[in-house]
Amino acid sequence: MGRLEKMKERYDEIVIPEELNIRVQQEIMKSQRQQAEKNSIRQRYRLKKVIHGMEAAAAVCILFIVALNTNSVFAKEVAQLPIIGGLAQILTFRSYETEKDDIAVSVEIPTIEMITEDTGITVEKINQEILEQCNQYAKEAVMRAEEYRTAFLETGGTLEEWKKHNIKITVNYEIKQQNNEYLSFVVRGTENWTNAYNKSKYYNLDLSTGKFVTLKDMLDGDYIELVNKNIREQIAERQSAGEIFFTAEEGGFTGISEDVKFYINKNNHPVIVFEKYEIAPGASGEIEFEIGGN
Repeated sequence: MGRLEKMKERYDEIVIPEELNIRVQQEIMKSQRQQAEKNSIRQRYRLKKVIHGMEAAAAVCILFIVALNTNSVFAKEVAQLPIIGGLAQILTFRSYETEKDDIAVSVEIPTIEMITEDTGITVEKINQEILEQCNQYAKEAVMRAEEYRTAFLETGGTLEEWKKHNIKITVNYEIKQQNNEYLSFVVRGTENWTNAYNKSKYYNLDLSTGKFVTLKDMLDGDYIELVNKNIREQIAERQSAGEIFFTAEEGGFTGISEDVKFYINKNNHPVIVFEKYEIAPGASGEIEFEIGGN
């Protein structure tokens, strides 16, 4: 018998006292209970984190709902968020602000993004046109403001007086409709020191065809006569309520042209838009008429 085998035989012959065996078993059970308690604490902690997370999410949801119902500015911003799951959406392609010689410039350029790629609709040409027009307007507006500044200073104006003019050039956009049928938005360029160069262009895209929508597309029959009749009726109603419009002799409404500005609202109705001073005093701002909304 080898040495190793003899050691094993002596080990097997050792009698473990019953008290020691019981003590070992007690320590094993104690260790198991401690481990179980630790696991239970971990589970309670994880559950507590989950509950807190759910409570936080619920609180955010409640705050979101309250904000929608009490804050008109917040609600307006939320209303312009892209629609998830739609065919297309309007996003900000480029945004910047600059200021030089007390001439402030704020530019926000939109772009159309197709969410669903297999529609066959291409928007690159439209997006390029929007980008070029926004950049062109901002460039020309800055040149006009600089010319105005030079003339102002050359005719005796001071830098302090010029600063008080608070000259601001703005290029931005507003989403009017964004669903699976239409994309409708307006791109505006404004100069706060003059109305002569303010511009607005409305884009109404039919997502079923990828083409721009016209009033003729949206209205049946003689659409020009239909729109003229509707606007005249609305003007009469609004005048009765105290609203002021120019007469025909003063340059007021005499009828629409084929290229009249319009957008598509949330009811999928066309809304005719007249610029400030076009058919009413400047205090009235832009004048709008929803067609088919009655």
